[in-house]
Amino acid sequence: MIEAKVTGLQYDEKAKSHVVFLSDVEGGKVLPIWIGPAEASAIGMELLGKKFQRPLTHDLMATIVKGLRATVTKVMISDLRENTFYANIVLERGKDHEIVNVDARPSDGIALALKTGAPIYLSDKVLESAKEVKVAKQRPKDEKSTGEEEKTEEQRAEELRKFLEDLDPGDFGKLSP
Repeated sequence: MIEAKVTGLQYDEKAKSHVVFLSDVEGGKVLPIWIGPAEASAIGMELLGKKFQRPLTHDLMATIVKGLRATVTKVMISDLRENTFYANIVLERGKDHEIVNVDARPSDGIALALKTGAPIYLSDKVLESAKEVKVAKQRPKDEKSTGEEEKTEEQRAEELRKFLEDLDPGDFGKLSP
């Protein structure tokens, strides 16, 4: 497992979805994960240090964890299957330091990690997949073509690979609309 940090949050116009960027703290590899608008809002608010008037899901999770006298020790982005990332939230509780693994969506885990100050880790497999990531969002089949020649999945993946290789996490703001 390799420690990572959130280095950006952007809106991907082409995919019509938000993307959170995780960078490994040592090697500078960047892993984009496409997420929903609610999760992007939660992560963005944590990055900006702002709070909603009412608790969001990750606020509720943090309160429950604390109420159970547990701590979030880490969040692990552990797998990528069919363009879907998988994560685990690792909790520690009790005098015996019992470890509890909770299956989670990466976006929820990231928001909770930011809320609690827990580290985020990427499995070697997931970090390696950053080189092979495919555009997760496709244009719906019923949407009309823009007249451009359609690119193959391999061409889109190659363009994304080239983009990611040249990516500097400093190029991204903390939050974009």
